[in-house]
Amino acid sequence: MSVGLNHYIVVSAILFSIGLYGALSRRNAVTILMSIELMLNAVNVVMVAFSRYITPQALTGQVFAIFVMTVAAAEVAVGLSIVISIYRNRQTVEVQEIDMMRW
Repeated sequence: MSVGLNHYIVVSAILFSIGLYGALSRRNAVTILMSIELMLNAVNVVMVAFSRYITPQALTGQVFAIFVMTVAAAEVAVGLSIVISIYRNRQTVEVQEIDMMRW
């Protein structure tokens, strides 16, 4: 039994759904960042799978996946620095308790 494109799409949809649930239901900022990373990795799986099954000679999906991983690494660095800064000022990383932009 071979693994087809549908299998990759289903796995990616499950990963994306788990990440979306984690991003929408959690209150901890670090957990939300991890859920966003899970969603980006689900997109990477789909891009590589489509690239492999639609145009196996071209490496466009792999190149886009590497680009997404690079942007995700920068996003994590900026996000964690913001979370650390907020933690130093407020002693919490709960999203509901962070109201620094309010009057």
